Amino acid sequence: MNIPVLNCENIYKSYQSGRPVLRGLNLTLPAGRIIGLLGPNGCGKSTLIKLIAGLLVPDRGNITICGQPRSEATNALISYLPERPYFQSNMRVVQLLDYFSDFYADFDRSRAIAMLNDLGIAPDARMRTLSKGTKEKVQLVLVMSRRAKLYLLDEPIAGVDPAARDYILRTIISNYSPDATVVLTTHLITDIEPVLDDFVFMGHGGQILLAGNADEVREAHQKSLNELFREVFRC
Repeated sequence: MNIPVLNCENIYKSYQSGRPVLRGLNLTLPAGRIIGLLGPNGCGKSTLIKLIAGLLVPDRGNITICGQPRSEATNALISYLPERPYFQSNMRVVQLLDYFSDFYADFDRSRAIAMLNDLGIAPDARMRTLSKGTKEKVQLVLVMSRRAKLYLLDEPIAGVDPAARDYILRTIISNYSPDATVVLTTHLITDIEPVLDDFVFMGHGGQILLAGNADEVREAHQKSLNELFREVFRC
């Protein structure tokens, strides 16, 4: 029996305002897939990603990573790309490489350097001198240079120019192992659709409205995921 990379069981989460964000969410994701977690703003996508990454704690429910209960130990299995860059502006790119090399045993420094070279990003550049899009590229390079089991990418292409999106998506495809899974959230469905193996349409409250194999659903409905998304979430 194949153990899923991620299993979320009956997850509830509310913030201090009392507004419930997730109400009884259930989600199981297999290994070796690129999966789009798609839904309208405010439906709880980023909250779910943060719960899986351990940055938030669910009010109720259980999360397991590769069969292990979500804990500090499972952090070593997860590589997380937040929606916004978080590195100090005075740091140089090479210092970030040093930081990841020291902190993560699975970090492949040579892979990171090769990707930075491909993108024309100088290792001695300070983060404050880089554009918003280039900062996000640096962060993606660091995240995808780990040999993780679960990659959580929150809006990985939102801040970059269209010309760089193809490179970033190729980077995602080519830099994860067959037994790992990539989960990415985005509102740019048309851009990521060609790389997705599976998709999850998430409604407000964490309700899973539609999920499955991207090719099979496109064939069954004779529509792109973008067209189907617009139909499911029509106002």
